[in-house]
Amino acid sequence: MVTIDALKSFGANTDEGLARCVNMEALYLKLVNTAASDEGYDKLQSALDAHDFSAAFDAAHGLKGVLANLALTPILEPVAEVTELLRAGKDMDYSSYMNTILQKRDELKAICS
Repeated sequence: MVTIDALKSFGANTDEGLARCVNMEALYLKLVNTAASDEGYDKLQSALDAHDFSAAFDAAHGLKGVLANLALTPILEPVAEVTELLRAGKDMDYSSYMNTILQKRDELKAICS
């Protein structure tokens, strides 16, 4: 079960995330669990695989919002970079970013289980 201490060890800014949830710890932890399995990760990967950079931007932008609101910094930072690269229309290999994003997502899933 996910805890504030585990999220702090992961690198999340739990004070910021909790503040956005009006310091309701149960709500924050529930939303973190939801973020760990957000469908946006798969949408982003699929869109990048298909070189559909518009759909990839939409997926990355959505994930960025969720992760920023919960202050899940270790995943937020690479997702934010991808979002800005896609916003600029960069046609490039995003695999290193996706490897990092999915690794951190998997770490978060492990914390949540």
